Amino acid sequence: MGRVTVRRPVLRIAANGTRSRPDALAAEEPLEIRVDGSPLSVTMRTPGHDVELAHGFLLTEGVIHDREQLATARYCDSPGPDGRNTYNVLDIALAPGVQPPDSSVTRNFYTTSSCGVCGKAALDSVRLSTRHSPAADPLTVTADTLIGLPDQLRAAQRVFDTTGGLHAAGLFSGDGELLAVREDVGRHNAVDKVLGWALLAQRVPLSGCVLMVSGRASFELVQKAAMAGVPVLAAVSAPSSLAADLADEQGMTLIGFLRGQSMNVYTGAERIVTNDMTD
Repeated sequence: MGRVTVRRPVLRIAANGTRSRPDALAAEEPLEIRVDGSPLSVTMRTPGHDVELAHGFLLTEGVIHDREQLATARYCDSPGPDGRNTYNVLDIALAPGVQPPDSSVTRNFYTTSSCGVCGKAALDSVRLSTRHSPAADPLTVTADTLIGLPDQLRAAQRVFDTTGGLHAAGLFSGDGELLAVREDVGRHNAVDKVLGWALLAQRVPLSGCVLMVSGRASFELVQKAAMAGVPVLAAVSAPSSLAADLADEQGMTLIGFLRGQSMNVYTGAERIVTNDMTD
């Protein structure tokens, strides 16, 4: 398995002078995901939790909707310059009778760590339909519970403490219990990893749960949450206009700028319980 962090010498320049010192960087390596031996996608990711990443990717791309639809996951031989396996190729075998991915899922060469939608074979295929619609989810969550989530997520970001360069995604219960957290250089990868964890733990659909992300709420993150049946998506930064449109369309509660004692609720405000229910 590749390293999560890499040490590199840097020149530190500050008001009190300059000095050379080692610094820890978040590792970024390609992962090729294959399905039944055929290449499907290459994504730039932080090594670790690769099986969860692949499961979450296939779930959120609509290839599968249940853990039982996958048979095995194994690393293929992918030697690096030193002849050792880089563990950067993962082959997923579908269960008998499961249809292979549609050609529209295939990415054009690779997805960057910053944007998973880039390179979609067809733009029209971006908006996917979900088998786990969150629209009817009866979850309500208090504003006080939501306010406490960013600190919980931040406290669980162990690799971020070392590098300062990773996104995080955390799954919480409706009463604020942290269920799982994953980190990655790519925000979409962090979400795929945590949703893959949920799929492997047979928790999908994720009714009654809140997905918290450390950055902004993009269209793709809303789509991924909807594919897993997440009723509430919260972000510490802003959503995009298309993310808000999709959340509204899917019956999802979308929260942005969740910082300190405040937040903006863009869609699904009926799920949020506050002490002051005035508009």
